[in-house]
Amino acid sequence: MHRYRNLDGHSGVVAYELGEGWLRIRFVGGETYEYTDAATGAEHVRNMQMLAQAGEGLATYVSKFVHDAYARKL
Repeated sequence: MHRYRNLDGHSGVVAYELGEGWLRIRFVGGETYEYTDAATGAEHVRNMQMLAQAGEGLATYVSKFVHDAYARKL
């Protein structure tokens, strides 16, 4: 997993991993969730991938738009 840059300093995300059509996010509490095109929607996955790589806004996006629409908890 890649360390999330957390540019604003207040994110609940600590790390991420991504591939074509999926994204895994590790949160501050240690939980890791996988979001996929099939479960979450391709547009949301692409948006989250961009935010993950940018290092800003990922936790807010998850909270506002996808919350429980994950494929699985790892």
